[in-house]
Amino acid sequence: MSDTRITVRPNGPLRVEGAVKLVDAEGNEWDVTDKPAFSLCRCGHSANKPFCDGSHRTAGFQDEAKAPQQS
Repeated sequence: MSDTRITVRPNGPLRVEGAVKLVDAEGNEWDVTDKPAFSLCRCGHSANKPFCDGSHRTAGFQDEAKAPQQS
C-alpha cells in the first residue's frame, strides 16, 4: 500500500499527506516536495487554487462525502 493518504475533510478540503506529484491540466508541476502535507480546495472559493486557503468557512461550503460501507 502507498505511503500517501488523502482525507476528505467534512465541509472542507482534501488533506494530502505523503509524497505525490501535483500537476495541472497541461502537465506543469507544483513543487510540493518540501511539504509533508497540504490541503486542496474543494469549494472553489480559494484565492490560492488548487490549495485551500480556508475560504470554505465563509463560503458556506457543505459536503460530508463518506466512503460506502464495505461488507
